[in-house]
Amino acid sequence: MTPDEDATRPAARPPEVGRPRPRLEDGRFLTGQGRYIDDMPVAGELFGCAVRSPLAHGLILSIDVAAALATAGVVAVLTEADLAADGVGDLPCDVELPEAASLRVPPRPALARGRVRHVGDPVAFVVATTREAAQDGAEAVAVAYEHLPAAVGVEAALSPEAPRIWDEAPGNLAFLDRRGDAEAVAAAMARAETVVDLTLDNNRLVAAPLEPRAAVGRHDPASGAFDLLLSGQGVHEMRRQLAGSVFALPEDAVHVSAPDVGGGFGPKNVLHPEYVLVLAAARRLGRPVRWTSSRSEDFLTSAQARDNRTRARLGLDRDGRFLALEVETAADMGAYLSALGPLVPTAAAASAMGGVYAIPAISVVVRGVFTNTVPVDAYRGAGKPEANYLVERLVDIAARRLGMPPLELRRRNILSVFPHRGALGVAVERGAFAATLDAAAARADAAGFPERRAEAARRGRLRGLGFACYLETARGRPGECAGLRFERDGSVSLLVGTQSNGQGHETSFAQVAADRLGLPVERFRLVQADTRRVPRGKGHGGARSLHQGGAALVEAIETLLDRARAIAAQLLQCEGAALRFADGAFAAPGGSVTLDAVAEAARDPELAAGGGRDGLAVLVDTALDAITFPNGCHAAEIEVDPETGRATLERYVAVDDFGTLVNPLLVAGQVHGGLAQGIGQALFEHTVYDAAGQLLSASFMDYQLPRAADLPGFELASLPVPSHANPLGVKGAGQAGAIAAPQTVMNALIDALAPLGIDHLDMPATPARIWRAIRAKQGAGTA
Repeated sequence: MTPDEDATRPAARPPEVGRPRPRLEDGRFLTGQGRYIDDMPVAGELFGCAVRSPLAHGLILSIDVAAALATAGVVAVLTEADLAADGVGDLPCDVELPEAASLRVPPRPALARGRVRHVGDPVAFVVATTREAAQDGAEAVAVAYEHLPAAVGVEAALSPEAPRIWDEAPGNLAFLDRRGDAEAVAAAMARAETVVDLTLDNNRLVAAPLEPRAAVGRHDPASGAFDLLLSGQGVHEMRRQLAGSVFALPEDAVHVSAPDVGGGFGPKNVLHPEYVLVLAAARRLGRPVRWTSSRSEDFLTSAQARDNRTRARLGLDRDGRFLALEVETAADMGAYLSALGPLVPTAAAASAMGGVYAIPAISVVVRGVFTNTVPVDAYRGAGKPEANYLVERLVDIAARRLGMPPLELRRRNILSVFPHRGALGVAVERGAFAATLDAAAARADAAGFPERRAEAARRGRLRGLGFACYLETARGRPGECAGLRFERDGSVSLLVGTQSNGQGHETSFAQVAADRLGLPVERFRLVQADTRRVPRGKGHGGARSLHQGGAALVEAIETLLDRARAIAAQLLQCEGAALRFADGAFAAPGGSVTLDAVAEAARDPELAAGGGRDGLAVLVDTALDAITFPNGCHAAEIEVDPETGRATLERYVAVDDFGTLVNPLLVAGQVHGGLAQGIGQALFEHTVYDAAGQLLSASFMDYQLPRAADLPGFELASLPVPSHANPLGVKGAGQAGAIAAPQTVMNALIDALAPLGIDHLDMPATPARIWRAIRAKQGAGTA
């Protein structure tokens, strides 16, 4: 093989990292070429439909499936007894809480065992030749229940009169988690000049992804292996749980994969009963089984989010310096402990507790509480939104109590010396927190706000300006797997153990690889979400993909180039140390050879440098355990009509530090989406149960998502301080909007209402809630 001459070397390309390139995947999405679960029929498939409990709490007295089995098209009806006979295990929650006392993890069977514990709890699984026949069969299953009283909401569940949901959880307590130094906090509070006390709710949400959950299960009777295709985010973790806890098989006997996923936001990260059911049914029946959630079913069954009742106290000295923070939270876990649920209000929230401020002493006590509602798990931000919300609301209330501008109180306490080890042990690497605060104040024109407020008053409106900072701790599960493979068709496969569900990974990972390999970005193909094609991975979640997955990819590229260098040295008949790699080619004083030529040579099994069938390919694992710290300061301006209580968000400014921006356009898209969700929580969204455990907000008729007309044009700015935690300098941008927006909007709203004597409202601040608060202060009563 003849080495390339210098004249044939590729020209230097403009850098991809930092370029706001439109997503490479958008072409197929916009032309209908995306492949989602419902675009992928499977030969011979059957259809499943779950029979679900209409009660929040009750004993199962009998299940009569005769009429269902007589329904046209019905092939089988599975009950918990069938699963037990087949040796199907329970869904695991195997998290560890070292700080928790008596973490209680009751069994969670895929079909209810003897008792139902929330409306929608699956009781039987009907399998038929069509989806409609399965639904007809499900309606024909007759279940007799004995009604039991329900415990809905943490206060009801913790009361002495509450019914016990689990025998193994006295007082309905799932865990008691203590962190920090309670004695130091008590001492600081005793000497504090001012102590601000606040009780608040962090309202329960549904994730409501555009594509509801869906799954197809297959079983090979010859090998005993399972295949699960699903709309999900964490395929490797699901494989581990299915193989271990549920089916007691080696991991390589379970294949889990996901095609394009229409949004996830957290609930699609975890195992749900229906994924077990399609596999168990496929094994019993010898045919593939498909299950697709309806929208109302998704409300009733997918893991929900947030739902904390918190009492917090902030102590300050006479100069307005923060001395201590005390937090007591009752976190609603729902009827079962979902896979990651206990981590969210405990370890995840604690990692960001205190936000961007220097608070010498912090103590946090969290009680996880069982209730007769849908289980709660991670949702965009997972604990960090809750932690930042309570801190930023306390800071605003403290500023009003002290008669100090909220921005000044923040400046007085904001972190400025790094690294900073917080009171709960997290070491904040670096940042420019004060700079983002000042930039947000300038961009929001805080100085000109009094004039805007006066103009609104002349129109009979109340206008408020609110600021809030945030600190995210982004890592997710530590470590990641990544690899590269030069294909025969000229493409380069990027194998990454993280997973996209709309963020643009096919573009951002390709941009990283293009710069480091000197190849066109269009040459790269992302391989993800398939436990057979990518053997290991930690999945999506925690704004970890470019931090963890990007770091692994960089290490894989360096490993590949080391191997390629040895091959190039053999082709050029020189020492590897003499080669310089740039612009997609290795060069030595006597000539050069392109990376493509090296990749072709690597297929030669006779090559002394180690060629072979796989060609130029590597797979590496990193042990990266570092956390990154996305942060920023946001501002919102809001106007309230006191006659109707309607709040209109007039302006929103976000100044963020996400470290190095691989693709600023994708970052803006992620921030926009997160802001919409955070604003939705603040003003619109609320998952509501009645006292009997019936879900009242069970559809979009009753659960309000923000629409385009509800949102202003977002004004985004970046003040990046590259992270030292990974080779790319990135910090993660996927969750920031949802973490920052709730307190920013609520601070603006309270600023508008403060002249009336209103200093706190809980989310969502609906027109009815605002109107009632105004009328109460005006002495007009409530409605």
